[in-house]
Amino acid sequence: MEEQTQMTRRTALGAIGALTGAVAVNALSCAHGVRSTDAARRRPNLIFVMADDLGYGDLGVYGQERIQTPYLDRMGEEGVRFTQCYAGSTVCAPSRCVLMTGLHTGRCRVRGNLRVPLEPEDLTVAEVLRAAGYRTGLVGKWGLGEPGTTGIPNRKGFDYFYGYLNQRRAHNYYPDYLWRNEERVPLRNTVREDIPEVAIEREEYSPDLIMDEALAFIERERHQPFYLYLAVTLPHANNERGGLGGDEHGMEIPSLDPYADAPWPEPQRAHAAMITRLDRDMGRLFAQLERLGLDEDTIVFFTSDNGPHREGGADPEFFQSSGPLRGIKRDLYEGGIRVPMIVRGPTRVPAGVVSDHVWGFQDWLPTAAQLVGAAVPEGLDGLPMADAFLDGRDGRVPPVHEQGLYWEFHEGGFKQAMRLGDWKAVRKGVDGPVELYDLARDLGETTDLAATHPDAAADLGARMAAARTESDHWPVAG
Repeated sequence: MEEQTQMTRRTALGAIGALTGAVAVNALSCAHGVRSTDAARRRPNLIFVMADDLGYGDLGVYGQERIQTPYLDRMGEEGVRFTQCYAGSTVCAPSRCVLMTGLHTGRCRVRGNLRVPLEPEDLTVAEVLRAAGYRTGLVGKWGLGEPGTTGIPNRKGFDYFYGYLNQRRAHNYYPDYLWRNEERVPLRNTVREDIPEVAIEREEYSPDLIMDEALAFIERERHQPFYLYLAVTLPHANNERGGLGGDEHGMEIPSLDPYADAPWPEPQRAHAAMITRLDRDMGRLFAQLERLGLDEDTIVFFTSDNGPHREGGADPEFFQSSGPLRGIKRDLYEGGIRVPMIVRGPTRVPAGVVSDHVWGFQDWLPTAAQLVGAAVPEGLDGLPMADAFLDGRDGRVPPVHEQGLYWEFHEGGFKQAMRLGDWKAVRKGVDGPVELYDLARDLGETTDLAATHPDAAADLGARMAAARTESDHWPVAG
């Protein structure tokens, strides 16, 4: 049944082109109140920037008081900042799979950090946008297919790829090579033979190379509509380097500025410097768009793949990286899966808006299709959410996940979670009790209401059981 559904979605590619072009642009502009002159100019470029292990509370615009993030704070002021957006999972690879395929972790191909590649029948957002006439680029971290497999980016809809294929190799900020399309690009770094995630000669810092490639992609493709998926690795820890002991830690950064003199432990100074460097790179991105005259033609999304980490010496409590939320990476409580989401697009996206609309990574594929005037494939778990942030909506209301948002996670025993309205359910183990929280009154998930609201707990428990399909790679275990 799952394979048939995937094949049904893939057949939608043949129809996508029919709704693109001038007719689709005019239809989209009329639906959302965009001026006809703007619509005639071009369909919007889409840039989706995803940080790695950045917490909900790590940005100033989300309440961070110690780490400097002026460009992202300004992005929040110039666009729509969402307070209830959810990652696809609580760790790297499955979160990215949800983002790419529009299916939640109960139905998508990759549900954990095993090296399982996407298959030909797994439809991706890049394939949808390329079929709609967009040039597609991925710069950064992939994690959904090893070299030579069916899951590499160039076989999943991306015209151009530069970065890491393997998420573990992406722990090393000074690798001895990166990939350009299907070819290795050697770098001037030297890594340990026994631990290739640890560099012994550090010359080229991969986040700088990745940002340079992203800016070059934008310049090359500036004359036609493009989609850039910029999957940066900051501020993920180098777990392997941090595990060496001694003075080593996993916050790899060329400079501790502007925190070199801060009275903090060095791992925390370095962690803060990683986030501020990421923020600086976002400033470079916006400067590039303005320099090339693309600012008003481009909608930029910024988010994180999951909650903050406690790896390589990082301490999420030090900066209150989860903000008011409970939990961190690898938790299905809010701190592990609720993430920043800022959307900016001058003349297209209103400025200074804070939205509490609930949506998640499974919504990106249908939303991207909606934005470019392409047909939204059937059989997805996501919904088209452009009405949650486009300007000139004329009272249009974005859809609601009436069946709830679902997650499952398999590390350390099977776990499930569901968000339905203000209710949040968490279950640990196949037959474990359902925990129930009212997020409207208890954002920190401190009080389990399952005993006082047994009907709601039973309803969400049944919904979680029905939401998933079986997976050979991720069998359910207690």
